[in-house]
This record gives sequence, C-alpha cells and structure tokens, in this order.
Amino acid sequence: AFLKLRVMQMPALPFKPTFLLNRTISENTMIRVLLVEDHTIVRKGLKLLIDDTKDIRVTSEATDGIEAVRTCNSSTFDVLVLDITLPTMNGLEVIKRLKSQKNKTPILVLSMHSEDIYAIRAIRAGASGYLTKDRAPEELIDAIRRVARNQKYITTEVADMLVLEVSSPEHEVPHKSLSDREYEIMIKIALGKSLSLIAQELFLSIKTISTYRSRILLKMGMHSNAEIIKYSLKNNLLQ
Repeated sequence: AFLKLRVMQMPALPFKPTFLLNRTISENTMIRVLLVEDHTIVRKGLKLLIDDTKDIRVTSEATDGIEAVRTCNSSTFDVLVLDITLPTMNGLEVIKRLKSQKNKTPILVLSMHSEDIYAIRAIRAGASGYLTKDRAPEELIDAIRRVARNQKYITTEVADMLVLEVSSPEHEVPHKSLSDREYEIMIKIALGKSLSLIAQELFLSIKTISTYRSRILLKMGMHSNAEIIKYSLKNNLLQ
C-alpha cells in the first residue's frame, strides 16, 4: 500500500522515480552481483559491461532458475540481476522462491519483455526493479547501484502502470486473474507455440501444459487458441 500511495503522488515527469528504504551501501563498497542469464553471449556481454565499472563486479553467474536459487542462497550478493525467461524455473518463480526462503538479496529484473508484460507481476512477487534490455547501458548500471542501496528502481512506464493498477479494479482485466505460470503459458500460446514446444521449454509434460491451457481458457472465458491470440494482440501483451 505504501508503494502504491507513493506512486500515485508522483508527478508525470520524464524521470525514474525511486523509493528509499533502510539498506545503505557506502560509496567505496564493491557491489557484488549474481547475474542470471541463460544466453551465453548476452551474459558475457553484460558481465563485461558491469565489470567495467569501478564499484560493481559480477561475482557469480547462473544459467537457469534452479541454479539461480541455489547460488543466491549459498553466497552473499548485493544485487541479483535476473532474466525472466529461464530454463527449469522462470524469473518470477525464482523471485517467489527466494522470498519464501527469506532471502533478502535485492532483485533487479532485466528482461527482453516490455514492461506491460511482466513488470507489475515481478514487482508484486518482490523484485526491487524492472528494466528492459533495450535500455541504455548507463541506465542498467544506475539501476544496479540504486537497488544495491535498497531503493526501488521504477521507470516512468512502470510507474504509470502502477497508478493504473491502483485506479482500475483488477477484475476488469481478465488476464490478471491468471497465475504467473498460467500467464506465461498464455503468452507462449499467443506467440503460436505448440503445446509440445511449450512443454519442452518449461521442462513440463505435455499433459501438464494441456491442463494449464484448459485453466486459462476457463478463467478467460475462451474456447480456442485463436481467441487467446486475438486477446493478447488487442491488449498489447506480445512483443
């Protein structure tokens, strides 16, 4: 409620609002980052970018969700930089798992998905910030520093969505009734992926994916994949 109140009070200005909490890191402290990204080239590029700063170092890396949780729990990090689309366990599940285990590492989501797809869900789950991969490198570095100081890093776009979240009854938007896993599968269906491919990507059985699809159709009041695709396009849920 505190976060929503502060967002609603913000002026509509082109800046990145943040909300200061209790944690502090001094100017001379090296910020230790756990970088979670399954694409090797992207991960290595991000590591070079981050390590090129004077005060931030990638001290460990992970390539899937399960490894991310295990690594984050086994060492101390100042920031977890986390992708959403990961093998074995997606980024939203990683956030929820760590929070349920009382892990207090601040989490910055860095994703290829635009803010209107996953940002609110990530923040709800416990992320301290959400940034898309098409942002300027300097913005990523600034976001890491802010999150390491236990500040919320929220772009103007995400702030606008938070305001809308407060002012609009949730039931008016059908896809918000879906769980994070259901939502993820709905997006994959809307992108035209087959159930077998979705099962392969999520390391689940086809039967499980089929069950999720049935739940999605029931909750959304739909009867076919075509309706899912039409809805997702109409509501700008696809890249």
